[in-house]
Amino acid sequence: MSAVLHPGKGKRPSSPILPSPAAANAAAASFAALTARLDYLAPGEVDEVRTAYRFADEAHLGQIRANGEPYITHPIAVAAQCAEWKLDVQALMAALLHDAIEDCGVTKPELIERFGAPVADLVDGLTKLDKLQFNTREENQAESFRKMLLAMARDVRVILIKLADRTHNMRTLEDVPREKWGRISSETLDIYAPIAHRLGLNQTYRELQELSFRYLRPWRYATLNKAVAKARSRRRDLIQKVQRDVENAFDSAEMKVRIAGREKTLFSIYKKMDEKHLSFAQVTDIYGFRIVVPTVTDCYTAMGLLHQLYKPVPGKFKDHIAIPKINGYQSLHTTLVGPSGVNVEFQLRTEAMHLVAESGVAAHWLYKASVPQEENAERLGTKWLQSLLDIQNETRDAAEFWDHVKIDLFPDAVYVFTPKSQIMSLPRSATVVDFAYAIHSDVGDHTVAARINGTQVPLRTELKNGDVVEVMTAPVSTPNPAWLGFVRTGRARSKIRHHLKTLAHVESQQLGEKLLAQALRAEGMDRLPPETEQYQPLWDKLLRFTGNKSRGELLTDLGLGRRIAGIVAKRLMVLLAELGERPDALLLSRERFTAHENVSQGGITIDGSENASVQFAGCCRPVPGDVIVGYLGRGEGLVVHAEDCAVARRLQHKDAERFIGVEWSDEPVRPFETGVLVTVANGKGALARVAAALAQAEADIIHVDMDDERAQDATDLRFVVSVRDRSHLDAVLRNLKRTPSVMGAVRIRHGG
Repeated sequence: MSAVLHPGKGKRPSSPILPSPAAANAAAASFAALTARLDYLAPGEVDEVRTAYRFADEAHLGQIRANGEPYITHPIAVAAQCAEWKLDVQALMAALLHDAIEDCGVTKPELIERFGAPVADLVDGLTKLDKLQFNTREENQAESFRKMLLAMARDVRVILIKLADRTHNMRTLEDVPREKWGRISSETLDIYAPIAHRLGLNQTYRELQELSFRYLRPWRYATLNKAVAKARSRRRDLIQKVQRDVENAFDSAEMKVRIAGREKTLFSIYKKMDEKHLSFAQVTDIYGFRIVVPTVTDCYTAMGLLHQLYKPVPGKFKDHIAIPKINGYQSLHTTLVGPSGVNVEFQLRTEAMHLVAESGVAAHWLYKASVPQEENAERLGTKWLQSLLDIQNETRDAAEFWDHVKIDLFPDAVYVFTPKSQIMSLPRSATVVDFAYAIHSDVGDHTVAARINGTQVPLRTELKNGDVVEVMTAPVSTPNPAWLGFVRTGRARSKIRHHLKTLAHVESQQLGEKLLAQALRAEGMDRLPPETEQYQPLWDKLLRFTGNKSRGELLTDLGLGRRIAGIVAKRLMVLLAELGERPDALLLSRERFTAHENVSQGGITIDGSENASVQFAGCCRPVPGDVIVGYLGRGEGLVVHAEDCAVARRLQHKDAERFIGVEWSDEPVRPFETGVLVTVANGKGALARVAAALAQAEADIIHVDMDDERAQDATDLRFVVSVRDRSHLDAVLRNLKRTPSVMGAVRIRHGG
């Protein structure tokens, strides 16, 4: 588990190296210090922790850390950090045992037998985070990140122990060879610190950032450290004066408060200087105060007293109590102009808010029963963790999972309201569709329209702070693939992709079943053999012939054009003949007499409801009324061409067995797109008149393109319009030709 290498890691040494008396004393003292922190546990639970310590101590016997201390000091330090967060007895035992499986040859069954399944599962979860190795850094980062987040989503204690482990490794990084500092510190800064922040572990987040900065940029760290120390000594009198003034103001108002000084971390100073191109002297908010008060009302009262004492800086007030941050953080922030014109920041919060601010989801254990705010913090944190598990269930690719999650991991949140005034927090640039999926995946899947602040808006509209968002749904609506181009949250993206993949799979299977049934009719059988006990051996033989695992997979392959229905039907007839079934002579002669002369498979009816399984070729854009043929592309489903399309003719000459007969349904269920070329005389309002003529003929404009020939007398306008059928298209063309300034209108047939 530990990133710090040590002699003997991974196996027991044949002759144990005895630690020095000083090191042994250090280990004993460390456990004594840990025991002192376990006063919140019952006596029996302390005994369980001690048992885990003894087991770990024995398992790590002879292993030495890079600084010469016995290795057991590391698990003790991790457990001590977990005790700071008041984690339960199982988590503390897992913290002590977290390297036992990886380093000491201890097995999971052994841990289950000694300490129970929950502890063993936690240790196993921690061990698995470091198991797999990958070739590239990108893959490695994505995969280890994914495993870590999955472990989090199943049990948040795993990540808390892992963060404690990383924190101790960073505290002792000085003992590791210098060439490893960069890799370990970058990983900490890029992966562990943001997770700590997202979970609300503010203290850990700041410490990990600070330690990473110290080892990544040693010179900058040392320089800033000196500058801050000088500024601290220069401004000591000023800060003490502010503190006295504030204490006197609260004493006069008879308010009970706890005041603590707060200094900006070196990393946050460096980041501000770097991002805003400031010198150290220009960073004015290095010092601040945290004021902890008994109740929420006291927060606002205290802020009023501060604003009477010093002038507030305009635009520097933030109310994170009314609208908490995405990780559950709540406080009032205000910046005041103190003595000598120095800006001083104040944070005001209750004791419960302070606990959540410093410990985030760990506040669940810290303040278990009596604080309602902790429930809110846990709900916010756990909701995010659970959404990661949802994404994982629908995404098996590590890099894709990373794409989904990194969007959500570094949130710059925007806060909007539902019509019932519930606050929703989303990443900045989130759209109406992200909002719909944040409410529920069913709402997202069936979204058709939306209103923001009472005004109808497109679904791609980005949300702004304070927007009231109302989503309209329809049971027949399904996700649009175009949504993937503008959604921002990993949850929305994964749900849309999952739905589209499922839809395409189901439709391809249905199309495959139609194709096989019709190919079988051409062989003289009026139906597919059912999946009953009687026909199961037949299906098993057929699947062995095709190499498919299931009937559904075979039908999907047929629908996607990966297999030819005619060949499968012929094999099926051989197998049916073995069972004594013969083709129907009347059906056989009728099918052969009416079979399409240019195609080698049975025909199929198209009505426009096929969605993902049937595509209409962009080269000829067929509409109902055109004579059509179907081409089963390899892996792309059925592509419908006009019969006289040049592209279709070339394909037919080269790949005739992949063509099937298709015909239009008597009543297509939707309009179809086709191309129209309109030549107009250049002049004011020509495009508007053409658009009006199309609207009058009830043809929707999907796309328009025009030549850049302003100096010419005439211009070609290329439209993609939506029409019901061939006769509707003819009416549209007639209407265009009657329009003033239109010189000609024809259908575009690139394939003809």
